[in-house]
Amino acid sequence: MTTNNPFLRALKRTSTVQQIAIGLVLGVLLYIISPSAAKTAGIFGDMFVGALKAVAPFLVFVLVTAAITKHQKGNETHIKPILLLYLLGTLGAALVAVAAGLFFPTELKLIGGNVDSAAPSGIGEVLKTVLLNLVDNPIKALSSGNYIGILAWALMLGFALRHASAATRSMVADMADAVSNIVGWVIRFAPLGIFGLISATLAATGFGALKDYFRLLVVLVGCMLFVAFVFNPLIVWWKIKKNPYPLVLTCLRESGVNAFFTRSSAANIPVNMALAKKLGLHEDTYSISIPLGATINMAGAAITITVLALAAAHTQGIQVDFLTALLLSLVATVSACGASGVAGGSLLLIPLACSLFNIDNDVAMQVVAVGFVIGVVQDSCETALNSSTDVLFTAAADYGSRKQ
Repeated sequence: MTTNNPFLRALKRTSTVQQIAIGLVLGVLLYIISPSAAKTAGIFGDMFVGALKAVAPFLVFVLVTAAITKHQKGNETHIKPILLLYLLGTLGAALVAVAAGLFFPTELKLIGGNVDSAAPSGIGEVLKTVLLNLVDNPIKALSSGNYIGILAWALMLGFALRHASAATRSMVADMADAVSNIVGWVIRFAPLGIFGLISATLAATGFGALKDYFRLLVVLVGCMLFVAFVFNPLIVWWKIKKNPYPLVLTCLRESGVNAFFTRSSAANIPVNMALAKKLGLHEDTYSISIPLGATINMAGAAITITVLALAAAHTQGIQVDFLTALLLSLVATVSACGASGVAGGSLLLIPLACSLFNIDNDVAMQVVAVGFVIGVVQDSCETALNSSTDVLFTAAADYGSRKQ
């Protein structure tokens, strides 16, 4: 649809990343010019966080349900080794993020201040909370943001619907696509929301908040670089038994760089397909594993979910023990596999991880909003890691099988 409005035409030509960057700069400028006006502009941040809070529970429910429902029996026999690498890579990334989050703790200055919540005393209380939340009423779970309950009901419904008719399964998939579209519409307002968020945060805390955001970004990107250049090469070496770095660097250069700028694993599928063909991989394997990896192979998302959940815990003064951190890595792995394909989709799964620590949903959503502030860089790095790993692990499994 064309428009004669020059402002709207310019807006369409500007990417969401550029718009968020502009909103960030304008928020800082408004605080410098008029702190009182910056405080008033916080209403836009409140509206954006409120919209995310409203849509996130239903998004998690339909995405997980659809992912389980559409799984076809028999596909796993062709790509079982690749699925194992996808799972190992995502879990390993979550464990790396746990270690980084504990060694480099980050406390955040949130818009509404730090809302105190009852910190769990240890793994026993965490498990008790998880078990009770698992059997929560599904309607109550959706309305209250009980993400553990939402995940449990989505899994059960998804497995039950695998035996439904093709039309029913198609309807569930269409519902997931529709809700993802709604999330996309909400995220289109992220620049305005970030403008309000930064304005209000600076009015309340000054420039100290930006220092915290930069530290958080350094931890996130550092984890992703470690996984890309240390952890993933170890997995590839385990499979192919020779120097993994030529293959790793090829995948990062020809897939990761493009994904960094497109910020979409789905949009990068044709690039990965062409690279897989260039690497001489079996077409009947990569034609399945590459699209599947764009959906479930989400090491970068696991890092984002874990680091931001730990930042929320540190902000609340919650001490995280080893066993709880291990449980967090498992939850992040499962959550990452259900991350939405839209830009910033992994951020909406942070409340699920935060629920392990009894962190209030309002606080979790404020942390999600912080994620959108640093998302100009974080989401690009996350997508580059996710997408390049799809073809990397496909190639590692293929080459490894030829040596047997």
